[in-house]
Amino acid sequence: MGGDQPLSRLDALRFARRVVEQQAVRQLGLIDRWIAEEERREAERRQGAKMRPAPPDWLIQYGLNQANVDAVHVGGCWAAKKSGRCRPATREQALKALRDQVSPCVHCRPDTVLGTD
Repeated sequence: MGGDQPLSRLDALRFARRVVEQQAVRQLGLIDRWIAEEERREAERRQGAKMRPAPPDWLIQYGLNQANVDAVHVGGCWAAKKSGRCRPATREQALKALRDQVSPCVHCRPDTVLGTD
């Protein structure tokens, strides 16, 4: 591959191969970094799920003023999650609220689950 001579077909093919090889190595390195980042994220998700406390069995929904009790829910009730105004409660607190005439959620029916129905 000297001065004024045009590249032979064989030289051009070898050059093309080196270029493709360099690009492939660069792209594989990039993909390897993406894989490592995703593995790290997945490990963090698993660790977070393992360390997350168990959801409460019962929830008490408070009014907008945070003082009035509006409803009693079973822990996994979708309506309670949607309201955003619930706090975890013990079984005894949920029973007391129902005895104090707090409305049970019409969707999850904690009064039926607690046996006060």
